[in-house]
Amino acid sequence: MIPLDDIRKAAAILDGRVIRTPLVRSATFSRMAGADVYLKLECFQTGGSFKVRGATYKLILRRGEIGPGGVVAASAGNHAQGVALAAEAAAVPATIVMPVWASIGKQEATRSYGAEVILAGDSLAESISIAKDMAEDGRAFIHPYDDPDIMAGQGTIGLEILEDLCDPDVVVVPVGGGGLVGGIASAIKAVRPQTKIVGVQAAACPSALQSLREGRRVAVEARRSIADGISVKQIGEANYPIIRDLLDEVVLVEEEEIARAVLALLERKKVLAEGAGAAPLAALLNSKFEVPKEGKVVLVVSGGNLDPPLLERVIRQGLLKNGRIMRFSACIDDVPGSLSRLLGLVAERGGNVLSIHHSRGGRGLSLFKTRVEVEVETRSFDQIEDIAEALKARGYEIKLRS
Repeated sequence: MIPLDDIRKAAAILDGRVIRTPLVRSATFSRMAGADVYLKLECFQTGGSFKVRGATYKLILRRGEIGPGGVVAASAGNHAQGVALAAEAAAVPATIVMPVWASIGKQEATRSYGAEVILAGDSLAESISIAKDMAEDGRAFIHPYDDPDIMAGQGTIGLEILEDLCDPDVVVVPVGGGGLVGGIASAIKAVRPQTKIVGVQAAACPSALQSLREGRRVAVEARRSIADGISVKQIGEANYPIIRDLLDEVVLVEEEEIARAVLALLERKKVLAEGAGAAPLAALLNSKFEVPKEGKVVLVVSGGNLDPPLLERVIRQGLLKNGRIMRFSACIDDVPGSLSRLLGLVAERGGNVLSIHHSRGGRGLSLFKTRVEVEVETRSFDQIEDIAEALKARGYEIKLRS
């Protein structure tokens, strides 16, 4: 584990250099879980995630070892921005290698903090390898997670949690490479060993859980995930023993569960969380771990850097999966008033029409009919069923769409 003195040293150095993020209680999620649920909002951190903590501590601690070439790092997003911000504050040059598929938004954000961005590598592992090669010319390599200094910086989150809430029963943390959970677990277990630490991974990339099951670090195949921040195929070498020794449990969440958690945070708390940041709430709402009755549960919302196009898809998927959008098609007579009568019936049942698409002609469609595709805002699956039954009772043949 990371020594508590190292984490306290990091906290002293970071004081005034990073944001002390709020720990807030959620009445809504507390009611859902039957416990006191608190959110540690690292999505409000400088750069939109916790990464600036470890990067800033590393650069300040090792400033004397950094030559004129500055630092080099590899990241698909959050670590890139964290290192760029830390380097800007320390007045050293920064070069960030990002995978070729890294989002344009994250590339531009990293550049805006003064870093040079190089797109190279088809995976994060390839980008890290390229960045390490670049470090041979005298630049200092800043690893995203496999580094005790980085973990000490991230561990300051654990100290802040205990300062604001002295007796949490469970702290739930996203797990990717293991830097965040390694630091937080080291801090909390050193001060309050009875607190359970639960790690959460996307089921699409269960590297930590699989490593624990096999008793050694293993690399896994990763499917695409909206929790790209924790889609790390193999946890760090320095991180593995901490995860093995200090975590009480590692659980998995599915993509739909993460999407619903993103939507829940937006609707209930007006908090924008990226997929990785919403993973702890997904685990809580889907009963992935045991919640002590009336206990105190802290969810670490690790970041909020969700690209707008992905945010739009996540919201839409979440609405569909929660029964908040109804899609159906129907064939109606192609005469004045037909569409009005159909929509009037939807309105009578409390549905709010969002969009309509007409299609005249097509295989199996009469010359005197038109097919309409309708999207309706609804409250629940019960309302969807009510609208569908009302339409069928009036003679409409409808097909529900997913």
